[in-house]
Amino acid sequence: MATKLSRYRKSGSRTAMARNHSQYTLRSYFTSPYFTLLTRGTMDTVITVLLLLSVAFLAGRIQQGRQRLPPGPKGWPVLGNLWSMPKNFDWLTYQKWSREFDSDIIYLRMFRTNVIVLNSHRAVRDLLDSRSNIYSDREQMVMMNTLMGWDINFAFKSYGEQWREQRRSFHQIFTPSVVTQYRPRISSEAGKLLKRLIDDPEDFMDHIRTTTGAIILGITYGMKIRGLKDPYVVLAENALHAMAMAGNAGSYLVDSFPVLRHLPDWFPGTKFKREASEWNGYVSQMFNQPFEIIRQKLDNGEAESSILGSLLTRLDPDKDNSHEERVIRGITGAAYTGGADTTVSSFQTFILAMLHYPEVQKKAHEELDRIVGADRLPEFEDKDRLPYIMGIMIETLRWRNVLPLAIPHRLMVDDEYKGYHLPAGSLIVANTWAILHDESKYPNPDVFDPSRYLKPDGQLDPNAPAPTEAAFGYGRRICPGRHFAMESLWVLIVYVLATLRIDKAKDADGKVIEPSGEYTSGMLSYPVRYKASFIPRSAASNTLIENLSLID
Repeated sequence: MATKLSRYRKSGSRTAMARNHSQYTLRSYFTSPYFTLLTRGTMDTVITVLLLLSVAFLAGRIQQGRQRLPPGPKGWPVLGNLWSMPKNFDWLTYQKWSREFDSDIIYLRMFRTNVIVLNSHRAVRDLLDSRSNIYSDREQMVMMNTLMGWDINFAFKSYGEQWREQRRSFHQIFTPSVVTQYRPRISSEAGKLLKRLIDDPEDFMDHIRTTTGAIILGITYGMKIRGLKDPYVVLAENALHAMAMAGNAGSYLVDSFPVLRHLPDWFPGTKFKREASEWNGYVSQMFNQPFEIIRQKLDNGEAESSILGSLLTRLDPDKDNSHEERVIRGITGAAYTGGADTTVSSFQTFILAMLHYPEVQKKAHEELDRIVGADRLPEFEDKDRLPYIMGIMIETLRWRNVLPLAIPHRLMVDDEYKGYHLPAGSLIVANTWAILHDESKYPNPDVFDPSRYLKPDGQLDPNAPAPTEAAFGYGRRICPGRHFAMESLWVLIVYVLATLRIDKAKDADGKVIEPSGEYTSGMLSYPVRYKASFIPRSAASNTLIENLSLID
């Protein structure tokens, strides 16, 4: 079963197909007819281009040859590791190379771009955490940041004053103490989800997306969701799909050759520009539409209580607030981005785990019946008394993490580590998948086992490896919204477990439909669509659910 669950989808899903066919990766670009057209010209031009590339390559190799770089797969002159870069599920290939070279740090090169992949918690701790002053920059990827417009999100900004200002403002509205103020909204939307799961299990994955969207839109903008496929939920889905396509190193040729962005749209090989234009529209709308709508409602005295409303009303109307509004627009859009999809993937992973590990669900039901009973829903105050439920949430974040490769950091100066030279400007990729599937820390890592975080007496073990340290990023770039994300995920998990039994779906002939356990590839990873059924655990549970569905 564990082997089956560890498979990752190679094609057929929206994300995987888009990555394979729509996206111009470095390798696919050079094997396409477009590149043939681009290089069709006089022999003198071709020779000149090759000569310049070769000179640049040799100059770089001579300089690097004086230094000892980390081990990695052998590359080609000029192209580097272009041909050996994985097309899908990069994290699995990086993990395999780490084992083959017996090194938790490996080196790759794509043209003149150096990539350092960290495959262990120790390497991440030593570099991204302990040396965060030089490892906290971001590479300004042309496709995603410039053409698609993701530079508005401070998570992708360069390390500097703009990033510090926006992160500081974001942190202030999502500290652990402030997050407690959002609990009523989280609980309300989680309660509404239960009825939807029972009535329409066929679309349960869409209902999960709707619920998480309702939570973050309500808290951030004071907006209410207009049912399944709400336009703002769909907008976030489209924008985040674009991020998944372009976020990993080597996704687009224009990131290595920025000059390509200046080619006319009709020029062969510029499909990336059309894709960027379409995706830029989604990103721009996601950051701007809700902002403008709520600002207008504030002016009319019609706005609901929200983070955005609170921030805007603090501004001095007699001053030029254009800078402050840009900051507010950025941080509320970042909250919309972070809350709209990461919780979706994690909660869908939880449902999948319950289908494949019914014994875990049974233990969770027993704990809830013993501690909470059947006549009420669990409350936040019950959290410390439900260690097994907490173990389930933590294991969900580890077992199939949302970002298998953390957003790449950028090394700001030359550095040395374990006798290796790490060149300035290198992309530093933390292989979170490898870290959270390290057998020395997590025995049988492909098995979903919440008890790995518990002591023999059933209480949480404070000395157990904490995957939450890796699931939300590293160093100064750790996700500042992680406390809110974990609060939301805990409520969704505990509400479902307290009231419902999660079973495998059956077809018209009564035959069980087995979930594939496959996931999509890309910067963000989601379970491939699967089916499930949801049944009230008791008459008391059904009454609770019916009463919750009546609350607006």
